[in-house]
Amino acid sequence: MQPTPLRASHDREIESLAEFDEVVSAGGSLVQFRVQAVDLTDRTTQLLSVDTAGAVFLGCPMHPEAAAKVRAAGAMVFPPVPGLPFDPYRSLLYSPDELFDSLDAGYEATSDARAYAWFQQTKADGDILASMLRSIHDDSVSDALDELLIGARVVGVMGGHAMARGTQAYEGAARLGRELARAGFTVATGGGPGAMEAANLGAYAAPFEDGMLTESLQLLAKAPSFTPSVTDWARAAFDMREHWPSGGPSVGIPTWFYGHEPPNAFAEHIAKYFANATREDGLPARSNAGVVFLPGAAGTVQEIFDNATPNYYESRGEPTPMVLVNRAHWTEKHPTWPLLQSLARERSMESRIALVDRIEDVPEALKRLGG
Repeated sequence: MQPTPLRASHDREIESLAEFDEVVSAGGSLVQFRVQAVDLTDRTTQLLSVDTAGAVFLGCPMHPEAAAKVRAAGAMVFPPVPGLPFDPYRSLLYSPDELFDSLDAGYEATSDARAYAWFQQTKADGDILASMLRSIHDDSVSDALDELLIGARVVGVMGGHAMARGTQAYEGAARLGRELARAGFTVATGGGPGAMEAANLGAYAAPFEDGMLTESLQLLAKAPSFTPSVTDWARAAFDMREHWPSGGPSVGIPTWFYGHEPPNAFAEHIAKYFANATREDGLPARSNAGVVFLPGAAGTVQEIFDNATPNYYESRGEPTPMVLVNRAHWTEKHPTWPLLQSLARERSMESRIALVDRIEDVPEALKRLGG
């Protein structure tokens, strides 16, 4: 699931130094190109000679002489913003290693924790510059996510963050993620702990023999929750990854809005947002092969109807499959299923919803519903 440079729909975007050199050497022109988060400090000669009319440079360090020349030639230059714990112009999604970069010094020292602290401070200040930077960042992340998922069959897996490692429910969610990944689907979750982590873990385990998942579940159970220590919880995951490196890919889509919930280390690609609304809409919208809803509370209930509404109105086209897991949970504890049924009645989405008792029933339900 690596982004392909210079796709047809993004053929005027440059997101690496190699792409920059390829475009300049091939055509000698950057007219109308968008150059995103590429360090151009060693490309002054090229920038002084190439045509940059209508080009846009987003967060690209360059020599002052080169910056002055491209501006004079009609380009727009958005300079890097110093002092931020994140790059608002980033061209790729995050990785677990990037977000947990200083974990040895404690979670509070990581890029993830520092971005959350910055978000909390600037949100309280009401700083319009910070608001603008958050919006640019989130749009850049969405662009990178869309590029990554071109051609992928994505199944979203939703569920509560409270599902602890070492439980049967956690193991079931992990086995579901593994089965979906082995069936050729790209597993996408909310990117956090609990059920979300379990599904990403299952996708990570997909290339290994079955016993790997059993052993990894036992190791992870020693740190069952991200409370009281995110550091211990995350270290257990990275220790497991070190023991079984190069696992299967999947996607996590978390948010700093819920910054007390850290991202999990098993999603290879992490689209982390500041705006929760962007995340809540974006995950089901990209789950083109269906969404599975594991037991959860208010957040998962919200996600069910975030998905049901566009299916009801067909605002994204043909409705996509929705599979709710655990009959007692969704008919008694949080009786969401009866309402979903009533909304779907006599509409095209009626044939695209299902309620199953067991996680093991999910793949067949997705197949039956057309996912």
